[in-house]
Amino acid sequence: MARNAGIAIGFLSTRFAGTDGVSLESAKWAQVLWDHRHVSFWYAGRLDRAADVSLCVPEAHFGHPENVWINDRLVGRTTREPLVSRRIRDLAEYLKETIYAFVERFDLRMLVVENASSIPMHIPLGVAVAEFLAETGFPAVAHHHDFYWERTRYLVHAAGDYLELAFPPRVVNLQHVTINHAAREELSWRKGVASLLVPNVFDFEHPPPGIDDYAADVREQLGLAPDDRMVLQPTRVVPRKGIEHAIKLVQMLDDPRIKLVVSHESGDEGEEYRHVLAEIARESNVDLRFVDTRVGETRGRGHGGHKVYTLWDLYPHADLVTYPSLYEGFGNAFLEAVYFRVPVLINRYAIFARDIEPRGFRLPVMDGYLTRATVEEVRRLLDDADYRQEATAHNYNVAARFYSYRVLRRALRTLVSEVTGA
Repeated sequence: MARNAGIAIGFLSTRFAGTDGVSLESAKWAQVLWDHRHVSFWYAGRLDRAADVSLCVPEAHFGHPENVWINDRLVGRTTREPLVSRRIRDLAEYLKETIYAFVERFDLRMLVVENASSIPMHIPLGVAVAEFLAETGFPAVAHHHDFYWERTRYLVHAAGDYLELAFPPRVVNLQHVTINHAAREELSWRKGVASLLVPNVFDFEHPPPGIDDYAADVREQLGLAPDDRMVLQPTRVVPRKGIEHAIKLVQMLDDPRIKLVVSHESGDEGEEYRHVLAEIARESNVDLRFVDTRVGETRGRGHGGHKVYTLWDLYPHADLVTYPSLYEGFGNAFLEAVYFRVPVLINRYAIFARDIEPRGFRLPVMDGYLTRATVEEVRRLLDDADYRQEATAHNYNVAARFYSYRVLRRALRTLVSEVTGA
């Protein structure tokens, strides 16, 4: 592609802020697109992108009161009141007008819809996107991270007509992108549309920086002794992350130096699971530490004046990462651990077993439960520095081959060419 052939591309979602998968992967897409001189602009209800390249529409955020009101009257119900339908239509019409304004303001030539047409967290926004594309035939890519049929909360839902219309829509000039084989097949079967498979990626072409002065005291600040071993669970505290298996692992390792550190908060799914985990840890005599008040999206100071680190500050200090998830759309935390050359214990969730495991990573793996052999493999990785270095170097090289920016660069070149002709 010629270096002067760049176009203006708009990214659209409910949120581009923080460390969720959609925000992270969209930033990677924008970075690679910039390498080809394509300029990215941003539309969402919550944004941490630069103001001069963004349009923030608060009503587009899934947490906006009007959308929360709508969802409360749809999820878990089989019928909806006429007032709900009217308010969906009214909000969708308003949001559609803002999408038109977004395209016009930045003279866009292509849209990338990031999960807003995949999972119905914001039905009016999905409807607005579908109608905008149907009315204009505007060149667009729908980047699907997860679909509504993958979530049990949408099994009973009084919005089947909207799901058929807009999640995702079937319109001309819309190219679908999925992140795993199962999603690709389900989309084809349920909607009759083809998609391009583009896995999540990481910048393996550039090794991670070392520990700088700011992050040098992470272990001390988290209360770890010099000879303690930090087992990092780099996820939110939600049941599908399977954190009870990480507690069981530490219990079976039976080493008082091992501390299990959980990086993130519970989010919008409540605190009950966190309380259950704390009780399991007490009964198992496992030192479990929730450090979400010390980990943020950016470095800074907390309310008590203490230092706040990013997740990337924690990885280099970890001796092991646990990732015993029951389900993942892909698994960004897995790639991050590999990138920072930290050993990973992983559960064979379906997408890992089908898409990632065949690539040839060397990992301690559990298949729904921990075996003594898996625990001993973890122990060897913790105790044998040479074995650990050999395994993590191998994993880095495998990931660099299959999940680097090089892979994304090829895919985006194809997408932009097919959708816009550029």
